[in-house]
Amino acid sequence: MSTILVVDDEPAIVDMLAYNLSKAGHAPIVARDGPGALELARTWQPDLVILDLMLPGMDGLDVCRELRKHSDLPIIMLTAKDDELDRVLGLELGADDYVVKPFSVRELMARVKTVLRRAHPAAQPSQDILQAGSLRLDLARHEASWRSIPFELTSIQFDVLRLLMAHPGQVFTREELLNKVWGYDYYGDTRAVDSTIKRLRARLREIAPEQEFIHTVRDVGYKLA
Repeated sequence: MSTILVVDDEPAIVDMLAYNLSKAGHAPIVARDGPGALELARTWQPDLVILDLMLPGMDGLDVCRELRKHSDLPIIMLTAKDDELDRVLGLELGADDYVVKPFSVRELMARVKTVLRRAHPAAQPSQDILQAGSLRLDLARHEASWRSIPFELTSIQFDVLRLLMAHPGQVFTREELLNKVWGYDYYGDTRAVDSTIKRLRARLREIAPEQEFIHTVRDVGYKLA
């Protein structure tokens, strides 16, 4: 059973999400404003957060920003159709996914399942190690390290890096990355890929500033150098 924090101030949406999450075998907890969401996240340490952008007290972008200072827990954002800029900002702040209101419950539950699966992958044989110079991914333990020093990645960053490291030198288009990593139709919005790559590059530069692991192939996509 996964504990899922639902953050929304609309009672109808909260009730609907809590019902369907419980029906799917999860344990929902509810916050109706930004400060309450941060407090519950600290107290319960949920497995996933479903986070609305329009909240009293503190908006969803600020909540996401605060959560990312201390945690890599998966975040699915709920956004309105005309909030394109907010969706992009949310991805750049580290949200793993977003769902546009009004949304299909079936679609949201499928995305919850996909994000949880990425965050808690099934155990794999211990020999599943990917290495690129001193950069190392232990797939069984879902751990990344540089020169034997571990560092943290979000689940989506880990999966993108795993794909690139498994195929060094191969160029992946943004559409291929969406299909292979996100695993569902993203409505042609490849900005999710660009935002994730941007954050992944920044994280890798923090641990290895002298290296440039991911190269952009102009008008095509990305590859591991």
